[in-house]
Amino acid sequence: MASPFRSYLNDLYNKHRGLKKGRVADYIPELALASADSFGICVVSTDGQTFEVGDCDKTFTIQSISKAFVFGLALEDHGRKYVNSKVGMEPTGEAFNSIILDEATNRPYNPMVNSGAIATTDLIKGRNGTERLKRILEMFGRYTGRAHDINVPVFLSEKETGHRNRAMAFLMLNFSMVSEKIDETLDLYFQQCSMLVNAKDLAMMSATLANGGVNPVTGIRAIEERYVQDVISLMLTCGMYDASGEWAYRVGIPAKSGVAGGITAVASGKLGIGIYSPPLDAKGNSTRGIKVCEEISRDFGLHMFNTATPKHDLVTWMNGDHDSLGW
Repeated sequence: MASPFRSYLNDLYNKHRGLKKGRVADYIPELALASADSFGICVVSTDGQTFEVGDCDKTFTIQSISKAFVFGLALEDHGRKYVNSKVGMEPTGEAFNSIILDEATNRPYNPMVNSGAIATTDLIKGRNGTERLKRILEMFGRYTGRAHDINVPVFLSEKETGHRNRAMAFLMLNFSMVSEKIDETLDLYFQQCSMLVNAKDLAMMSATLANGGVNPVTGIRAIEERYVQDVISLMLTCGMYDASGEWAYRVGIPAKSGVAGGITAVASGKLGIGIYSPPLDAKGNSTRGIKVCEEISRDFGLHMFNTATPKHDLVTWMNGDHDSLGW
């Protein structure tokens, strides 16, 4: 029996597929090769239902979305107190690649900007870069339920053009915020950002967080339950670059975006959303992705601070049939 939620996503996809605003990222040469027409929406519920439309199997590099999940792994490796001594929790109001540190503590402001993500990646345990990368890839596999590969041309492109990230790393080394393994950690950071995912992966990752850290399809725990709130709290306040405040106000769902055009969003206890659409706005967020998340949040009352009756009941729409809803 057809779910009305599936029809809803189809309508949403058709409504926004013709949106031409935004530009495909080109500051990393390999990213400029993406098609501006690619567009996919996937939603996974905490009971494992999957709804998808469009280019949900098309792979792209995860980019900054990786930051939230690697932050969770660093918490598991070291605990809150130590991780928070190396990276803060405050939004910056600045671009994600700004070379700034907190003047009072010398820490990067949060794990979602490049400097903070480099500091977080530096904390991942392992005897060498290969072992550390293996642990990161295995962690993502627990979230998505499948193995992941690195896009080598993107990795090499990021490594070749990553001078600004090197400047951040050496500045943080000066203040003992990162170890002396600068080259190894930067390679690891560029590799984690170059991991291949699709919109279904992003939806499953956020659904896992929404489900208390347990993958709703495989039943495998991806992150300790006590650290889920750390990850999604910073996704809400810092996850959408320097548009995070407006996102929290208008959409109200913890989310993380990436410059390849991905967005993953977490409606705690309900569902995860994964979107792929490469054209970005001036802040680096997917233009179609923002529109889709705004409408899903509004129509189903998913804003974290919503107290009004939603336009549609989420459970009924996911499980009901058209006739019972008066279609």
